[in-house]
Amino acid sequence: MENFSLRRFTFMFLVAFLVWSSSLETCIARKGKHWQRRHAAVSLYKKKTKGHAHRNYHNGGSKPKSTPRKTTPPSPKQPPPLPPQKGYGNGQPSKVFDVLHFGAKGDGRTDDTKAFQAAWAAACKVEASTVVVPAESVFLVGPISFSGPYCQANIVFQLDGTIIAPMDSRPWGKGILQWLEFTKLKGITVEGKGVIDGRGSGWWQDAPYEDPYDDERKFIIPLNTTVHETPPMPVRNELSGKMPNIKPTALRFYGSFNVTVTGITIRNSPQCHLKFDNCIGVVVHDMSISSPGDSPNTDGIHLQNSKDVLIHGTDLACVSEVQLPIVIDQFYCDKRTCKNQTAAVALSGITYERIRGTYTVKPVHLACSDNLPCIGVTLSGIQLKPLQEQYHLYDPFCWQTFGELTTPTVPPIGCLQIGKPSNNRVQVANDVCQL
Repeated sequence: MENFSLRRFTFMFLVAFLVWSSSLETCIARKGKHWQRRHAAVSLYKKKTKGHAHRNYHNGGSKPKSTPRKTTPPSPKQPPPLPPQKGYGNGQPSKVFDVLHFGAKGDGRTDDTKAFQAAWAAACKVEASTVVVPAESVFLVGPISFSGPYCQANIVFQLDGTIIAPMDSRPWGKGILQWLEFTKLKGITVEGKGVIDGRGSGWWQDAPYEDPYDDERKFIIPLNTTVHETPPMPVRNELSGKMPNIKPTALRFYGSFNVTVTGITIRNSPQCHLKFDNCIGVVVHDMSISSPGDSPNTDGIHLQNSKDVLIHGTDLACVSEVQLPIVIDQFYCDKRTCKNQTAAVALSGITYERIRGTYTVKPVHLACSDNLPCIGVTLSGIQLKPLQEQYHLYDPFCWQTFGELTTPTVPPIGCLQIGKPSNNRVQVANDVCQL
């Protein structure tokens, strides 16, 4: 019995040992699989935390002491940013000044003169600034002067919209010589695709009755009695009243240096369209000027007391069906009664180049002073064809005019004297006008 009991105990012990061994291997295997998943989770955690270590502090591992975080002292209080200026700038000093940001409406009815004045006053303080007259807007602007001499240099007047003159007589008072004027500036550019419209029809209708007399009208002789020497009296708007006798120039530059006008269109000026007076360094190119052929005394470009002037690529629409396309007249008188005078301004260095169109009275009228003849007058590429409609035609006329023909002209201009006069002297230095 003792042997049986011993064998039985031994057998049971062996079975129990085998069962325990199997359970131990399964536990170790499961434990190993758990640690493999744990290792993968640690690797993923490292990637997500960009290198921050994840450690296991089981089985006697000690947790390291935490290092206190460094704190950055608060920075001193910064001043608040500057408020954005009118124009563009996002808080920075602006160089672009849009008239709409200064209260202009651009609806063609509201008087935007004050808004233009305010925009110019702001731009005047900034060198190389730009005043913007935006496209797709019509601005009603009265007589205004964009003036120096304390403005910064190289200001640009970017004209892409349309500026129209008042038809009401009140803004003009008793008469103003210019509508839009830039004075005493250094480096002024007027550019863009916009329009300056003088709406001069209200002024032209009064010309036969109140306007100063244009002495050149004596050349305009009707072919028959069907042409009225004085058209019927115009019908005025009662609200606008009678326009003053003095007609303004649409755009004038006075006493300025380095003036550029390009791209824009000037039309229907009450009198002269574009005038430069006492300016030095003028460039006009790629612009257009237009008004009806019967608009009185509406010079395209008028030069006075200026020098170093270059005009090219400019479309003067009145060259077609114009009574007198090319004129120099030192005997000119814009009054009904004029006295004969011997004083005159000396003219020199004048070039007419690539002028084409039609005329209805006379192609060229060059009348210079006996005391101060015109010298250095150059004619090149002149193509003017007669168009006899209602007036007698005249041949080209020259008096005391010296220069040269660099190409054949149409019609032939044989009256120009080649070379220089024998005794031409400038009497006063201030009387020189070089173009």
